[in-house]
Amino acid sequence: MTEPVASDPDREPVGKPTSVSRITLSHIMTAGDTNLLGSVHGGVIMKLVDDAAGAVAGRHSGGPAVTASMDEMAFLEPVRIGDLVHVRAQVNWTGRSSMEVGVRVLAERWNESSPAQQVGSAYLVFAAVDEHGKPRPVPPVIPETERDKRRYQEAQIRRTHRLARRRAIKELRERRAAEGLDDA
Repeated sequence: MTEPVASDPDREPVGKPTSVSRITLSHIMTAGDTNLLGSVHGGVIMKLVDDAAGAVAGRHSGGPAVTASMDEMAFLEPVRIGDLVHVRAQVNWTGRSSMEVGVRVLAERWNESSPAQQVGSAYLVFAAVDEHGKPRPVPPVIPETERDKRRYQEAQIRRTHRLARRRAIKELRERRAAEGLDDA
């Protein structure tokens, strides 16, 4: 395992390579996981995604982290009863107290030797919190591979879009309220 790497002395805490907190969570899908159509309920997959991402965020930040948002949850293929689902997660990007965690969901038949197929993906933002629920600093992530570097750059784009969307919605609401059109 790669050890944390010292960052710029003006910036604390010490940076951590992507591989330090990367995990895979595996779960076999049973009848209790199904929806009315007989496939695995999307909410079950979303919970596994949030669980894996939360574990990664906690590992990377060295303590509690809470889900701040979930972006781009994509369901690519249905998951069936008897599928062995693997949820792979890693920190893609870090800010002062927040982290983007990328998650890939794979599924394979529990009793077959065929390769796992990607069935979903998501990006979640977690905030590291202290014992009072207040934001706390997180170590910078240090991308190790070309894929990690690409994910880091893509995460920066998603962050820019999230902030711009939030700002545009706030401005719209303020404008509507000033016009007396506040329907909240």
